[in-house]
Amino acid sequence: MLTWMQIFASSAKLQEMKLKSFPMPDQTRGAPLRNTPKPGLRERKKLQTRERLTNAAMALFLEKGFEATTLDDIAAAAEMSRRSFFHYFASKEEVVFAWKDAFGDGLVAALAQRPQSEPLLLAAERALIASISSYEREEAIALSRLVKETPALRAYDQVKYEKLERVLAAALAERTAQGGDPLPARLVAMVTIGALRVASDLWLDHAGAEPPVDYARRIFADLRKLICG
Repeated sequence: MLTWMQIFASSAKLQEMKLKSFPMPDQTRGAPLRNTPKPGLRERKKLQTRERLTNAAMALFLEKGFEATTLDDIAAAAEMSRRSFFHYFASKEEVVFAWKDAFGDGLVAALAQRPQSEPLLLAAERALIASISSYEREEAIALSRLVKETPALRAYDQVKYEKLERVLAAALAERTAQGGDPLPARLVAMVTIGALRVASDLWLDHAGAEPPVDYARRIFADLRKLICG
C-alpha cells in the first residue's frame, strides 16, 4: 500500500495548492530524553500500528479529501476494525494533528537538555531551534494543504497550538524555583509558540526557500531588538 507521502507526491491537484503549516517531526533526530528506556515489544507493535493507521488515513485524506473520507474507509485501508481505530485516535482530526503532540514531546525533551542556568527565553529558543531542525519539507506541504482546504481542520489547528503552548509553559515552569511566579514561564511559552507559527508562515509563504530554523532565528533576533528598544 502506498504511504500518504507517495500519494501526495503523485497527486497533481494537490501540488497546485498553497502552503500553510508544519509537518510531524522525525523523532529519530533531535534531542533525546535523558535515560529514556527503549520501548518493549508490545509498545513497538503499538507504535507500528499507529504509524500504519496514520499513513492509511493521510493517504485517503489527500486522495479523497478530509470530509469525504470516513472512519470505515480508514479502518479498511489500515486493515483493522472501526472500533480499533479509537484505540489510537479519538477522531479523524486527531490523526492529522498527531504531529503536534509528537512535536510537543520533542520540544520538552530538547528543553530538558538545556543548562538549568540558562535564561528561560534563551532555553526555549534553543530548544525550538533544535526541534524545528527535524522537519521535512514534503510533509509540511502535504499537511498545510490539507489544513488550508478544510475549515474544520483550521479551527482544530488553533486548539492544538494552544495545547502546545500549555505544554511548553508547564515544562518551563519546572525550571523555575519551586513556588515561583508562573507568569514568566507562560509569557516565554506564548512568545516561543508565536515564533513557531510566524516562522511556519514565513517559511511556507516563501516555498521553503530557506530552512525553517533560519526564520525562527530571525524572529527571535527581531524580538530581542524590540524588547531592547
